[in-house]
Amino acid sequence: MEYFIDVVLLGLLMITGFAIVRMKSLLAVAMLTSIYSLLSASLFMVLDAVDVALTEAAIGAGISTILMLATIALTGDEEQAPRHKPLLPLIVVFTTGAALIYGTLDMPHYGDPAAPVHRHVAPTYLQDTPEKIGVPNVVTSVLASYRGYDTLGEVTVIFTAGAGVLALLGYRSRRRNIQGREIKRLVVLRVIAKLFFPLILLFALYVLFHGDYGPGGGFQAGVIFATGFILYALAFGLGNAQRLIPHQLLRIMAAVGVLIYAAVGIESMLLGGKFLEYRVLADDPVTGQHLGIMLIELGIGITVAAVVLIILFCYVSRRD
Repeated sequence: MEYFIDVVLLGLLMITGFAIVRMKSLLAVAMLTSIYSLLSASLFMVLDAVDVALTEAAIGAGISTILMLATIALTGDEEQAPRHKPLLPLIVVFTTGAALIYGTLDMPHYGDPAAPVHRHVAPTYLQDTPEKIGVPNVVTSVLASYRGYDTLGEVTVIFTAGAGVLALLGYRSRRRNIQGREIKRLVVLRVIAKLFFPLILLFALYVLFHGDYGPGGGFQAGVIFATGFILYALAFGLGNAQRLIPHQLLRIMAAVGVLIYAAVGIESMLLGGKFLEYRVLADDPVTGQHLGIMLIELGIGITVAAVVLIILFCYVSRRD
């Protein structure tokens, strides 16, 4: 299985590179990378990494493709002369790449059963999760409980990314639809969007609140929730999407999600426990774990969905 996956990924990479060279089109690059992400999600499904597959399908094949197409629409045909020489950036890139490659030399082989993570860490998670955490999905217990500090850092990074894009690109309020006449002609797309939009949001809520028992969680639910509004914007125009979920609300949501996560940790300390020690949130430690995980997953989902839509609105709103 290991060699099969390596061969498939290498073949896809070669085909993608060959097609890019032959087509010489940024649009072809966007579509090929979307196909590559979708096939990668299929490989994750084969490896039983359903949580990663959901994220890859939503972000890699969906949202990233939309952002790349928006970037292509904003890019002009003429290239401006560079203001600096590329020597220094080239040195930085090669130095960073060499350091990363050197760091992988001490790593165990892929799938090695004798690796430390499989001999010490993974058995502990698998044995202690049913009793201490009480969550059937071990992935959720690791991300939300055992590695709660790391996940809080990841959510903060996502929030910072949204704030950075907002600071660099800015946001232009648009009350009218982009390409309104063309959008009105897309009758089939509008009908399908009306049908699938509520179903996508409902599925996002299912993935969020069912993440303790099956594949899913705040990250997956957030990106699925955002894809629903992206589909709505594509079918009915950016102006209608902004009226449905205003940009000012998105900025508040991005901050509120991080604050919910941090507030759970502070509440744990006020109740006599450690930061993000969920067991003190209820009389029963397992019930406290469930409550804490549910609250932080909610915060993650709110921040992820808001940041993805902020990035989309910042990109698309700059179009003339």
